[in-house]
Amino acid sequence: MKSTSVKANVDIAYKPVGQFEETRYEKIHNVIFTDSNHASIKVAEEIAALIRKKQGQNKTCVLGLATGSSPIRVYEELVRQHKEEGLSFKNVVTFNLDEYLPMEKSNIQSYHYFMHEHLFNHIDIPSENIHIPDGTLAPEAIVAYCLAYDKKIKEFGGLDFQLLGIGRTGHIGFNEPGSHYNSGTRVITLDHITRVDAAPSFLGIDNVPRKAITMGIATVRKSKRIVLLGWGQNKADILKQTIEGDITSHVPATYLQNHDNCTFVLDTGAGSELTRNKTPWLVGACKWTEELKAKAIIWLCENTGKTILSLTDKDYNDHGMAELLLEEDSYDLNISMFNKLQHSITGWPGGKPNADDTYRPERATPAKKRVIIFSPHPDDDVISMGGTFDRLVEQGHEVHVAYQTSGNIAVSDTDARKYAEIAMQIQPSDKAQQIIDAIAHKSESEVDALPVRKLKGNIRRGESYAATRYVGLQDSNVHFLDLPFYETGTIKKNNLSDADIAIMKDIITKVKPHQIYAAGDLADPHGTHKVCLDAVFGALEELKSEPFLKDCWVWLYRGAWHEWDIHEIEMCVPMSPAQVLKKRNAIFCHQSQKDGVMFQGDDAREFWMRAEERNRGTANKYKALGMSAYAAMEAFVRYKFN
Repeated sequence: MKSTSVKANVDIAYKPVGQFEETRYEKIHNVIFTDSNHASIKVAEEIAALIRKKQGQNKTCVLGLATGSSPIRVYEELVRQHKEEGLSFKNVVTFNLDEYLPMEKSNIQSYHYFMHEHLFNHIDIPSENIHIPDGTLAPEAIVAYCLAYDKKIKEFGGLDFQLLGIGRTGHIGFNEPGSHYNSGTRVITLDHITRVDAAPSFLGIDNVPRKAITMGIATVRKSKRIVLLGWGQNKADILKQTIEGDITSHVPATYLQNHDNCTFVLDTGAGSELTRNKTPWLVGACKWTEELKAKAIIWLCENTGKTILSLTDKDYNDHGMAELLLEEDSYDLNISMFNKLQHSITGWPGGKPNADDTYRPERATPAKKRVIIFSPHPDDDVISMGGTFDRLVEQGHEVHVAYQTSGNIAVSDTDARKYAEIAMQIQPSDKAQQIIDAIAHKSESEVDALPVRKLKGNIRRGESYAATRYVGLQDSNVHFLDLPFYETGTIKKNNLSDADIAIMKDIITKVKPHQIYAAGDLADPHGTHKVCLDAVFGALEELKSEPFLKDCWVWLYRGAWHEWDIHEIEMCVPMSPAQVLKKRNAIFCHQSQKDGVMFQGDDAREFWMRAEERNRGTANKYKALGMSAYAAMEAFVRYKFN
């Protein structure tokens, strides 16, 4: 396979999705897979092959390992190969990239705990071969320790393979912006964005350490082979800067451009901003599918500041899109795109009764549809599609809301204790007192006791009922699925299981919907949306032969982090100012998620603010393209499973 860098010396044949083009923009070899699961398995296979090769040579295999969510699936596959295929780690020596400071090894947030939980406890690596920076060091011992860490790596002959993730600041390990090209293992002060990203795991940014020990840039770049993992749309911008930008200390990962055996392994979301994916017509000849035409025309409007119908041949020619004019002139292209967008707009998300639906996004029949809105957390329904939800109820459809998880970890101890104390005032009980005592004496890294988790889940349930009643839905149409994968009491969740799929199948079979709405927002920083969407897809796959699903359409919405690109949107539901306000009030029903919610990612605004800005932004984009002006719009993409 041809690489983007003549320096790359790839040891395993990665097979990315689509055609991999060498472009003048890219400075680091990279491959893109349709999903991170497949990509992770391929990386694990490379590591396993290296271990076996070294075993055959009677040599030690020295691995540099990373933590965080990105490598988890790689470690799972290595554990599987150990248990099912006899892969031994007795000849493996590992050096981890980093550790928080201060940090006890027993703390569930420590990287020592992470590595043993995900890898070391499940393989046959000798304990003396494991090296993880020590987060318990006294200040006066740190310098000597860091020098010894680098020395020990050198004594083992250097790192044969270094696995990396990337932070949104462009850090590798904890080498934050400003890190020097020749830096060694050392203590570093963490960037605010890094601490914000870590905040969910620590249940708030105030609990995130401000310092860490990290391998340095020089230590990492001396590795014989480097593979960096990048998953999800929220990493797309920094990966574009890293792969296509200039080498700069402001984005430390760009130093990898000078490594002669480095590969970035990405999924489609992470690679979406690369020039060859975002604007391939600027790279070379394209296969002009209808989707790519739509994407290019929207991009052209944004870059020229013109509406669709005002674009000219010159605009197409001046912006690298002359190929499009070989078969169609600009007038026909413009009209086709204008009609596509116009036909996506509807005030009848369930279909307009007794109307010609030829150019409408939804069917006219049946006039009254059975609808399931799947909500990963107990507020995603109103945050992401509250206006559409209200419209479906108002227009007489049989709407059901199914909350896939309890959302209990997003309730603060302060709120939970407040409710328990109110319960004690109404009717004193041992159970309420136990909850109060459990919260009062809970240590920083302790998992909530089961009664506390149940109370937090009930708080979310009560708020959900308040919101659904506000939009006029009967309580009997509100379902709390409490999918088992979520109920661990920690940020780390279990894998999706047959039990989760069975619960999903049961509610779908019970309702027999004509419409399903599900969260397609894969930028969710703590991953629950991805698992919940997989649960929807898994249930539909097992049920697709059922006759009632032949007449079921699935619409995907996005949440608080990203919106669909305009060219992707297949249904867009406008909202009036009054409906925007009603949606806001429905979100306000979720009081435990207001004012400093723990899982807001890098955006300090509350969810209702983000939702309104996103909905206004979609309406403004439609208006800028020449469509009618609306106060706000909610967007959907159809998923075709049958």
